[in-house]
Amino acid sequence: MSFQHQNYEYQILMPEWIVTVNSAFEILTDCALVIKSNKIHSIIPVSELEELDFLDQAKLYPLPGQALMPGLVNSHTHASMSLFRGMADDLALMDWLNNHIWPAEQKWITPQFITDGFELSAAEMIRSGTTCMNDMYFYPDLVARSAQQLGMRTVVGLIVLDFPSVWAQNADDYLSKALAVHDEISELPLVSSALAPHAPYTVSNPALEKIAMYSNELELPVHMHIHETAFEVVEAEKNTGKRPFERLDQLNLVNPNLIAVHMTQLNDSEIDRLAETGAHVVHCPASNLKLASGMCPVAVLQDKAVNVCLGTDSAASNNDLDMFGEMRTAALLAKGVSGNAAACSAQQAIRMATINGAKALGLGYEIGSLEIGKLADLIAVNLSHLNTQPLYDVATQLAYATNSRQVSHVWIDGVCQLNDYEFSQIDEAAIIHKAKTWSNKISG
Repeated sequence: MSFQHQNYEYQILMPEWIVTVNSAFEILTDCALVIKSNKIHSIIPVSELEELDFLDQAKLYPLPGQALMPGLVNSHTHASMSLFRGMADDLALMDWLNNHIWPAEQKWITPQFITDGFELSAAEMIRSGTTCMNDMYFYPDLVARSAQQLGMRTVVGLIVLDFPSVWAQNADDYLSKALAVHDEISELPLVSSALAPHAPYTVSNPALEKIAMYSNELELPVHMHIHETAFEVVEAEKNTGKRPFERLDQLNLVNPNLIAVHMTQLNDSEIDRLAETGAHVVHCPASNLKLASGMCPVAVLQDKAVNVCLGTDSAASNNDLDMFGEMRTAALLAKGVSGNAAACSAQQAIRMATINGAKALGLGYEIGSLEIGKLADLIAVNLSHLNTQPLYDVATQLAYATNSRQVSHVWIDGVCQLNDYEFSQIDEAAIIHKAKTWSNKISG
């Protein structure tokens, strides 16, 4: 399906609340947000709409009972793995990886698998309010083109491993292809890239040193699983005499470009080092719980002013891509783990799912909050449903009571991708048909 921009230069959105997620976390009422082309043009009182000289030519969206907020940012996922959803459940991480997922990847991954799986994930994310994803998987060139075609803002992970896969043969081959893809996709407006070494236990020092160099030279994020389980840390200490984070720090990878995913096993000095260097942490609460991997010390990290954002991980280990669910789970886990009911407040949870993720991806000046001049990546959430009534506080309802089925509209780069709960650009039936075809092939 071809991806085209709408014909309206101006769109005027008239919700009941505008949740800006700006530095003051202002929640505005009786205001309208104006989109011009692909950017937020203005936020003005509804009473001033009649004064706009372009009002007659604008597309109007009355949104009574709805909250307008920044689109959600899924800071860690493996989108195409949605086609493995439910295939290997109720297993510990290394069993899940070694005995099920990696063999399945060797058998089934093809360019078509990547494209079909990405389309399924992108559609699921858009329907549930996610407007930007940080992906890590094979064939990043195909992911980039699919993302642009579907209209999904995506940071494609330039995967690096020491061992062969369908994408490359060794670390040098991965890096060579990574740099080629980085150059190839540079003109795609919805797509950017990040270096994506899989994990400390799958990438050797020489490759990591080159990644640190390229990250610095090209100003690219480094997106990596780190300290996901206690087993990973113990094995690293046994084999190298160092904890993985210490090793990465010595290789010059711990800096503001680092997007450290999971981080369930952290000591005090590592937390201090994260704060000192400006590295980012991606918390994946549902996946960590399901794989019994451990729990990220979110409350402590937030107290130290570490930028913590949220990811779903893949649909093969979560098993959904619902960022509203991640928000609620993250907030509740932080309270339970810390023993402090005030930990990870509703506002903090919303920031984790929006502006914090944007900052980690190097997109904080472009998306993540509703501010004039930023790109128009935003969603409307209907708070008039039973489960969000009565309503005393918009932020707490969004964090603790809202579910993704209440997302009524989604704009990405100014294009309305979900309009009154219906896709505008995506052929949902075709995507579901492809998913069923893959299910029959894999299970058969």
